[in-house]
Amino acid sequence: MEHQLFVYNTLTRKKELFKPLHEGRVGMYVCGPTVYGDAHLGHARPAITFDILFRYLQHLGYKVRYVRNITDVGHLEHDADEGEDKVAKKARLEQLEPMEVVQHYLNRYHKAMEALNVMPPSIEPHASGHIIEQIKLVEDILANGYAYESEGSVYFDVEKYNRDHRYGKLSGRNLDDVLNTSRDNLDGQSEKRNPVDFALWKKAQPEHIMRWPSPWSDGFPGWHCECTAMGKKYLGAHFDIHGGGMDLVFPHHECEIAQSVASQGDDMVRYWMHNNMITINGQKMGKSYNNFINLSEFFAGSHPLLEQAYSPMTIRFFILQAHYRSTVDFGNEALQASEKGLQRLLEAWENLGRIAPAESSSVNISGLRAKCYEAMNDDLNTPIVISHLFDAARIINQATDKKATLSAADLAELKEVFSVFLFDILGMQAQQSGDNSGREEAFGKVVDMLLEQRAIAKANKDWATSDKIRNELAALGFEIKDTKEGCTWRLNK
Repeated sequence: MEHQLFVYNTLTRKKELFKPLHEGRVGMYVCGPTVYGDAHLGHARPAITFDILFRYLQHLGYKVRYVRNITDVGHLEHDADEGEDKVAKKARLEQLEPMEVVQHYLNRYHKAMEALNVMPPSIEPHASGHIIEQIKLVEDILANGYAYESEGSVYFDVEKYNRDHRYGKLSGRNLDDVLNTSRDNLDGQSEKRNPVDFALWKKAQPEHIMRWPSPWSDGFPGWHCECTAMGKKYLGAHFDIHGGGMDLVFPHHECEIAQSVASQGDDMVRYWMHNNMITINGQKMGKSYNNFINLSEFFAGSHPLLEQAYSPMTIRFFILQAHYRSTVDFGNEALQASEKGLQRLLEAWENLGRIAPAESSSVNISGLRAKCYEAMNDDLNTPIVISHLFDAARIINQATDKKATLSAADLAELKEVFSVFLFDILGMQAQQSGDNSGREEAFGKVVDMLLEQRAIAKANKDWATSDKIRNELAALGFEIKDTKEGCTWRLNK
């Protein structure tokens, strides 16, 4: 490959040159949502972060298999091994089938992702559709001696595993520290030999409606099993990238590594990548904190914390103005600044088509494309790419105001840079979602206003003006009909 892409590997805590296991092909797995409620800004960030990586890898010529799962079973309250299944609880409260809850929120998640211009993954497997693979994973871990059965449930033996390998290498936690923080949480978990052990399979209580037969009990898989089993099924025993939010490093991804090593002898994943959190007044945004704003509330401006509605493209741009590994603190001022900034870039793009080429350029744009690639190759540094696009927009605006000149070659170069980086890689859209209805309404009013002028001209027997308006509208594709009740029009598309 012509470009050398460096990505930050959470496991090694450094930027590394990206080299796929199989030349020209990339396997990427990203933890998707647990679908028991509407997607919020915290869900948008990993979706957009790994959408950028997906887009850029494809732009570099790689064939990418991108797997993003749907968790629809086994994710218990507080990410623990006890309590109610999040989906099942929602179903019980709303008196629905669990899969009705899943489908409803999955449809809404997909709609929100489409509005944000997030490309769909190559495969979107559901945890509930891969129970067989998860049972096989548990059997392999048991056979290798790193798990034990207890009262119909199966738990991972973390202390035994830690003697042979290192539990905590991804998060940097020491097992003694983990033990000390979890000893207080052993109430009601007497099935476990150790408080730090995590469930691979849980025996279902009589009231638990989501259950499957297994060699140990009628029950359901542990949350951590799902991604390990589905990653292996669709990407193989070893694959390139595993991504997700930083809040998943421990325990979810730490447990994934342990399961992988315990079942097959080594970690399946080469590069572990994590986006940072979105905060509100410094506190993580999430359902468990009760401070989250749904994406639909952003798009409609219907949350008390919002001063106005923000379009999906404004949200996307806001997230990309920060590096994916830095925190983003939500605020109306920051979102309004993003809205203005994006508008500035989109106006510059529109102005590009209006600039007449000069014989030579009075400004220097050489190296712009190389600088954008350099930023992307440095661990997807989207804020730096955006800053280069702002520099280009300033030059375009100078040329629009006749304060600078641009040659045909430089105009073509600017168009190419905007097309590739702003639209193809950053995934922005010139036509912002939600604008259509407003534009069409305004557009209709302009046509009505012209026809009013034509009616006045006809009343004054000014046939030349009347015919001119009709003919020019016809040339633009408008069909005008004069009736007894007045004039009607329609656009022939």
